[in-house]
Amino acid sequence: MVLLLPIFPSMKVTDYLKQSDGKTLISFEVLPPLKGGSINAIFQSLDPLMEFKPPFVDVTYHREEFLYNIQPSGYYQKIAIRKRPGTVGICSAIMHHYGVEAVPHLICGGFSKEDTENALIELHFLNIHNVLALRGDARKFDEKFIPEPGGNEYALDLVQQIGRMNQGVYLDPSIENGSRTDFCVGIAGYPEKHFEAPNMKSDLKFTRKKMEAGADYIVTQMFFDNQKYFDYVAQCRKEGISIPIIPGIKPITKRYQLGSIPRNFYINIPDDLVKEINKAQTDLAVKEAGMEWCIHQCKELIKLGAPCLHFYTMGDSQTIRKIVERVI
Repeated sequence: MVLLLPIFPSMKVTDYLKQSDGKTLISFEVLPPLKGGSINAIFQSLDPLMEFKPPFVDVTYHREEFLYNIQPSGYYQKIAIRKRPGTVGICSAIMHHYGVEAVPHLICGGFSKEDTENALIELHFLNIHNVLALRGDARKFDEKFIPEPGGNEYALDLVQQIGRMNQGVYLDPSIENGSRTDFCVGIAGYPEKHFEAPNMKSDLKFTRKKMEAGADYIVTQMFFDNQKYFDYVAQCRKEGISIPIIPGIKPITKRYQLGSIPRNFYINIPDDLVKEINKAQTDLAVKEAGMEWCIHQCKELIKLGAPCLHFYTMGDSQTIRKIVERVI
């Protein structure tokens, strides 16, 4: 007996945005489980959020990290840790389990161009036609991002590779009239500029190049001052960047995040929010203050026409659920 899985009728993220009739959509981003974890962890995280009918769910990818343990000989032993495998399989499982689009993150770090091409072919075969193209972070002990030998160095290179496959052009020059893929490509945007860019104008120059190479929409880094997002959209439009710009949303839920978020994501936290968090007397009060700020952000973004609110769940779907309940 052969069991045939139903083929999910895949749509592009941009098609959902076009068909929304001006209504702000809601989407979510989840982390794959660590190696050895179960797909049930993903389902348990998403189950509380499915009542909001997200048209798509992003699945992040983090390259494996390494520890270097010194040996008695004086040499260092390289040990791989914190591997999160299975993004392609997780996306397929999400699509078949919930009937929603899954958007895998593709990164440059840790992948050769051949690896990337093979991943894209596999996604295409699985009827997954939305991807978010990112450079990815440097490894913990590297001073700067180092591409894989034979890999893409910048997100622009990755977008260009996807764009070529959408035209039927593969790495092997002997492949003629190759099958065309049909990927809808998302990219990252930085309302407070990418930390490696010398200034915003330079950052936007490369964002426009990604659009010209085939990027279809932007999802922003988290921010806590909506004016940063509105200014960013205006600057993008001024530079000829015409694709949709989706704001990325994350609430502050712990006091230590006042230091860790600016340090890790190179963004500013408004003084009024800092004051609200600091005057909270308990952990619960800290979370409630962060949620209230996030709810106000979301309501304003909806009022002023944001195409979609993209929530970084970070393993805390219950908090996100409480926020969305009060927003829509």
